[in-house]
Amino acid sequence: MTTPPRHGLARVLSKQGLCSRTEAAAWVLAGRVAVDGLVVRDPEYPIVQGLQQVSVDGSAIDHAPRIYLLLNKPRGLVTTASDERGRDTVYRCFDGAGLPWLAPVGRLDKASEGLLLFCNDPQWAARVTDPQIGPDKTYRVQVDAIPGAELLAALTAGIDDAGERLRAKSATLLRSGARNAWLEIVLDSGRNREIRRLLAAFDIGVLRLVRVAIGGLALGEIEKGAWRALTPDEVAALAEPTRVPRRAP
Repeated sequence: MTTPPRHGLARVLSKQGLCSRTEAAAWVLAGRVAVDGLVVRDPEYPIVQGLQQVSVDGSAIDHAPRIYLLLNKPRGLVTTASDERGRDTVYRCFDGAGLPWLAPVGRLDKASEGLLLFCNDPQWAARVTDPQIGPDKTYRVQVDAIPGAELLAALTAGIDDAGERLRAKSATLLRSGARNAWLEIVLDSGRNREIRRLLAAFDIGVLRLVRVAIGGLALGEIEKGAWRALTPDEVAALAEPTRVPRRAP
């Protein structure tokens, strides 16, 4: 008979989506967490999740409501709970809302803006960000050049950079002016700064980068810095596999 895996108490709390790992450890040390009715003050106390009852301030952790939000991230905010350099983070947008701990689902870098998801459901987040079966991400990108058909084809063909294969699922010219243009770029992977790195390989700079959709979920008309709760149908749709797993490159 296989022995169920054991995990440290703080890790169990963070994986349940209640708080960060650091905050979970602080809760345990403060005596706020009980296992099977007994207060435990060791963050690494081994737990068999599902076989032992864990509670915080007297409430069972399995009863915590799940929350899923969409934020229109403004440019200039860092996607992290705290920043060692003192920069403003995306959590500034939730000031005064009285929300529980929520983690970002994926990331947008400081200079990027647009659709960013948050939740306290790690399993759901893992499905949405899965590079093999998760939903595509759609971006509007302003660049400092006028791309032609040959360059658009090269973006979808892809390049190798730092040991990674970077490529757009699709790249379309939306409109152009005298010196710059707007592209729509769709990604099905989401590697770190993928669009910026891909365009830089062709000596093209990014002036603005806005994520406008994840799967069928569009950013819509929500204002910069504003957020809303996802509907149950939106939550379910984003967790559905959107394609068969891709083969490793």
